[in-house]
Amino acid sequence: MQMIVDSLRGLWENSGFFGLADWRQFVMIGIACVLLYLGIRKKFEPLLLVGIAFGMLLTNLPVAGLYHPELWSGTSISYADILHDGGFLDYLYIGVKTGIYPSLIFLGVGAMTDFGPLLSNPKSLLLGAAAQFGIYCALILAVVLGFDTNVAAAIAIIGGADGPTAIFVTKTLAPEYLGPIAIAAYSYMALIPLIQPPLMRLLTTKKEREIKMDTLKPVPKTVKIIFPIAVTILTVLILPSVASLIGCLMLGNLLKECGVTDRLADTAQNALMNIITIFLGISVGATAVYNRFLSWETIKIIILGLLAFCFATIGGLLFGKLMCKLSGGKINPLIGSAGVSAVPMAARVAQVEGQKANPSNFLLMHAMGPNVAGVIGSAVAAGFLLYVFG
Repeated sequence: MQMIVDSLRGLWENSGFFGLADWRQFVMIGIACVLLYLGIRKKFEPLLLVGIAFGMLLTNLPVAGLYHPELWSGTSISYADILHDGGFLDYLYIGVKTGIYPSLIFLGVGAMTDFGPLLSNPKSLLLGAAAQFGIYCALILAVVLGFDTNVAAAIAIIGGADGPTAIFVTKTLAPEYLGPIAIAAYSYMALIPLIQPPLMRLLTTKKEREIKMDTLKPVPKTVKIIFPIAVTILTVLILPSVASLIGCLMLGNLLKECGVTDRLADTAQNALMNIITIFLGISVGATAVYNRFLSWETIKIIILGLLAFCFATIGGLLFGKLMCKLSGGKINPLIGSAGVSAVPMAARVAQVEGQKANPSNFLLMHAMGPNVAGVIGSAVAAGFLLYVFG
């Protein structure tokens, strides 16, 4: 009888229920379930949010030993110790820490991206650059709120509206904040249809929103092939720290455009993209450990992320209004809001708002120019931040 009692006691003491000793664990499990609801039911960026939320759930379940944040702390990381003493999520996190996942995500993004609208209207590159205004506003605000400069830079990159870029920068500058920064970046990307329209209507007139733009001219195939090669050479020579992001983005696009690697382009944008998305989501969610995630710093990061998105949208819209005036009313300023690199969601929002003002308005392809320019712009901004604060 005593043996049975001892066995039951041992079973209880080694169970996860016995290890639930901190109220913050219950809170994090609840947050994970809410994020799962938003991803599944509300379809808020589900391809990544579901994985992130489930990784958060796993890392906050006690005793399982899937993720060990202490192995990743300090200036020197021993991958031998991680492989020997780490858990399943520690192994997956290696791809985040080494920058493999964000770069491979960019490979898939490049294979899905058409730079034709940007090449047909090169001026839209300026709109993509203007939308990076949110990054630098958030950087200043984060410093004012007391964050160290490297952490402030990691928070600021949320304004680029590019999840892989935010992860790429944060894993180097502020790895301890990877969880809240990644969750903020992807959550606000999913909320772009709610965040941007009020700002669009506030900063533009109905007359401006009604402007119809001329049809874009087709771009020669040769130009589409040369473009990714030229951008890679120029950008990497200026900012070597962002070579893996820009290199993979442009390689993916080259695979798509060159016409002789269709199978590789298909693999990059489908099979490889899906696999890396699963690994990236789970491992990023694993960093949201209860004793690190639940803090005032996290709340400030969430607020700063929202402000960064708003400032990015404002920067693009204001520059769009300037281009509208300089062009004699030929450019609809709404396409400036698509300068954030949330492809293609931001471009679709510009299209919807344009059609509300004028049902015969078709801005989608015009907005795709600033949209894909924003992808390049956020990567360049990331390289600059890594150079200055890395």
